[in-house]
Amino acid sequence: MVTGGVALAVGSLNLISIAFAVLLGATVLVTIPVYQRLGSEFMPPLDEGVTLDMPVTVPRASVTQAAEELFVTPSAVSHRVKQLEQIIGTKLFGRADFSLTTEGIEYLAHVREGLASLQRFPSAGAAPGRRKLRVAVTPTFARSVLMPRLKHFFEAYPEIDITLQVSIPLLDVVAEDADLTVRFGSGRYADVEHTCLIKDEVTPMASPTWVRENGPFNAPEDLEGLPLLRSPLEPWRTWFAAHDLDWPEPVEGSSFNDVGLMCDAAAQGLGVGLVRLKLAAPWLESGQLVRLYERSVPSPHAHYLCWRAGTMERWECATFAEWLKSALA
Repeated sequence: MVTGGVALAVGSLNLISIAFAVLLGATVLVTIPVYQRLGSEFMPPLDEGVTLDMPVTVPRASVTQAAEELFVTPSAVSHRVKQLEQIIGTKLFGRADFSLTTEGIEYLAHVREGLASLQRFPSAGAAPGRRKLRVAVTPTFARSVLMPRLKHFFEAYPEIDITLQVSIPLLDVVAEDADLTVRFGSGRYADVEHTCLIKDEVTPMASPTWVRENGPFNAPEDLEGLPLLRSPLEPWRTWFAAHDLDWPEPVEGSSFNDVGLMCDAAAQGLGVGLVRLKLAAPWLESGQLVRLYERSVPSPHAHYLCWRAGTMERWECATFAEWLKSALA
């Protein structure tokens, strides 16, 4: 089996055979859209009893030696080398001693990563049963962003069962027992690996009735003296600073530790909420909330997908992460 993306369980393949096998196997990805046959034309059966680190250089060897170990003819090796170099537009092997060129070393590293990813894909020999995945997510992100798209994931991957856990929607709170966690914060997470999912902008919102009763709102200063709904997730100082308002952060009035609750409160006419556009989409689309101003300003925080080291070795985790990033792109 493949371990760590840099080791292969092999039998008696020598160094040049490994380099040719991996590099030539990439040609199959380009020319034959049947992944199950990846490298099968060039690589002999692997012996799972031995693990060998793959080299970045190839010692002196020849096309004949490579052909013997790959069980193909020398002309087939030469043809495949030339074909692969034509496809990617660069020389991979030195013609004198068949050592890898600088470009060949770099390309080999990328092919290793691809093979490691394919190894994570469940095969016919994988353990039977459904795949289980635990995802912790903040309530409004789940309601506004994830749930409208989740049906498409289940249609594409019916073998994965997801358990959604609601996490406390405060900055940088971690759900310890989840495989993947959606966190909202600065992105400076030294304890986990992570990738940014969504950056957003904020703007004041209120119910249409409240706006009619308290408007018009032509300038940011028109908010002075009005009830501003508060949340530790999105302080008003972001909006104030962007509009050169030297106002203190509100310390009175209703406060909410969930954006969805604040949107509901604003929709009920309790005041003005500073809300992220993407999370407020359901309220805006239904007409429950309206924007007070055309301008929005970037939030200093974003949503991140986080995981512990080694989590992405599991196919279901890597698959969900890749799908979610693609769905939100």
